[in-house]
Amino acid sequence: MLSPTLHRAPVPYGFLATESRVVLDPKLPVVNVPSAPSQVSAGQAETSTAVMETHEELAPAPSNSQLWIRRTSIFLFVLLSATAGVLLVILPWTPEWTDNYLLISFPWLRTFFSAGFFRGLCSGLGLLDIWIGFWEAFHYREHN
Repeated sequence: MLSPTLHRAPVPYGFLATESRVVLDPKLPVVNVPSAPSQVSAGQAETSTAVMETHEELAPAPSNSQLWIRRTSIFLFVLLSATAGVLLVILPWTPEWTDNYLLISFPWLRTFFSAGFFRGLCSGLGLLDIWIGFWEAFHYREHN
């Protein structure tokens, strides 16, 4: 979820260049905050804090079914990535990689597929696939 912090967006109009404030959540009210921190009054600081607190309250908690759908999708993604990765690491180095009915009628393609460079490329993609799947699993966070 995006934070409700205010970002400065420069407006390039030559000598009329000013800075406008942009709120990332369109449902939140726009608060005029000065560009220099020394110009912030106590009332404006409280208002921006209140805006951040209301944004926290506006975020609905995911339902139980949405949570389990998310968990299941992450699990299936990791399972699919790991399976495809292991196949891509091991399969290019077996005889079935080049001795199959799809490549028998194309000898030039069979020669290309049996080259060490192409086999290594496929194995490298398999390792990358395994890495992506497990990275996604380790970085999964449930936001309550």
